Amino acid sequence: MEIGVIGAGAMGSGIAQVASQSGCRVVLYDTNQAALDKSAASLEKVMRRLVEKERVDIKESNAIQSRISYVNNLQEFSGCALVIEAIVENADMKKSVFQQLENIVSPQTILASNTSSLSIASLASALTFPGRMIGIHFFNPAPLMPLVEIIPAISTEAVVTDAAKTIIDDWGKVTVLAKDTPGFIVNRIARPYYAEAVKMYDEGLSDPATIDWAMKSLGLFKMGPFELMDLIGHDVNYVVAETVWTQMYYDPRYRPSLTQKRMMEAGLLGRKSGRGFYDYREGAEKPEPTTDQTTGEMILHRILAMLINEAADAVFLNVASPKDIELAMTKGVNYPKGLLQWGDEIGVENILGILDDLHARFGDDRYRASAYLRDCAAVGHSLLTGK
Repeated sequence: MEIGVIGAGAMGSGIAQVASQSGCRVVLYDTNQAALDKSAASLEKVMRRLVEKERVDIKESNAIQSRISYVNNLQEFSGCALVIEAIVENADMKKSVFQQLENIVSPQTILASNTSSLSIASLASALTFPGRMIGIHFFNPAPLMPLVEIIPAISTEAVVTDAAKTIIDDWGKVTVLAKDTPGFIVNRIARPYYAEAVKMYDEGLSDPATIDWAMKSLGLFKMGPFELMDLIGHDVNYVVAETVWTQMYYDPRYRPSLTQKRMMEAGLLGRKSGRGFYDYREGAEKPEPTTDQTTGEMILHRILAMLINEAADAVFLNVASPKDIELAMTKGVNYPKGLLQWGDEIGVENILGILDDLHARFGDDRYRASAYLRDCAAVGHSLLTGK
């Protein structure tokens, strides 16, 4: 099978590597020759490390690299069964590329976008045959992260959904089906991990180091929210937050942080710029957290309540099945356990109590409880099973 990938950045190059390692021939396209050269050099470096670690042999390494063709002409996609677009998050640019592709590839070719937040239905509307369009959202770095969200648009043909899922399953990835809603599963449900952390910081309730400590030491998350925002980059994390918020018609539950926006505007983007919530410049001292158990548990349960509520609402609105929601959050963002299971363990009525107390105190609709969570609490049902 021949696979096309548009965009030779980190994500596109990673997807090309995954496809090639699975035995597919890959056509990797970019208008920038320097990006193509960098992609090829990066893959060679990755393969060299894998050979050194004895995860692949030299013959396999050479075969993986030889299966990828680096091109700057879209006509090279004419023989592809699937083309995945992985360029910048700009709907007009993506639509333009897909319109050009539709005149090159065969009628049976599946056209997919790796978008993390844009409407698949909107992208599909640019096509003469919108039924061939689907979302296939990998997580960065694609070769290492197991999760892939499969997002059929309202116009996507069922046979396209089935075929796309089968291809990605065959590549050894964990696939979940998501409704074509802002943020899909992960980028929707994970928003409070960042937003509620920054809100507590804005309130003066705690500082980034202490909040990160609470989430890692008490919640067993691999990274705290401030560390993670600095790693992702505020130019990326904030834009996703604002995109979800605006596409949700300014629902307060998804309202982004003004503090993070100002940091982005000031160029304090995190690790990539040397400063973010933390200072990464040479000689800078890392702040120490306040390791008070009571404060830490309050921080953890406030953020968890928001996350669990978001997962419950995703069930209520049929964004995905409970099973796929749990898989998405554990495999896509490495949460220590599924949020619906976590809510059951803490007690649904306890989660509801935290949310209602916050709503009463702040009068902010961001804390409104999902109808599904409230219903489960009322009758003693599990969030995970609904029974």
